[in-house]
Amino acid sequence: MRVGSPRWWFENRETGEVTIAQFPNWPLFVIAFGWLVRALAGNGSTVYDVAGGILTVLWLYWGAGELLRGVNPWRRLLGAAVIAWQTIRLAT
Repeated sequence: MRVGSPRWWFENRETGEVTIAQFPNWPLFVIAFGWLVRALAGNGSTVYDVAGGILTVLWLYWGAGELLRGVNPWRRLLGAAVIAWQTIRLAT
């Protein structure tokens, strides 16, 4: 396998299979639920703000998990991108 090839990016280093997404992925399910809660709560409410804080923490948790324990370079890059996205969002 050549470094940088499509197979190299997506091959699960544990199983040898191609891994793009993994299920079940409980943080992403909770993030989806949080987005639904925010959509129903309405901007400016306490529920909206609390859900937003929880979403930020979950995104950072998920990103760190992928960055540190991702099964291939794609998953690790995705984790790093999510951490960067959340960090930039918090800084602005």
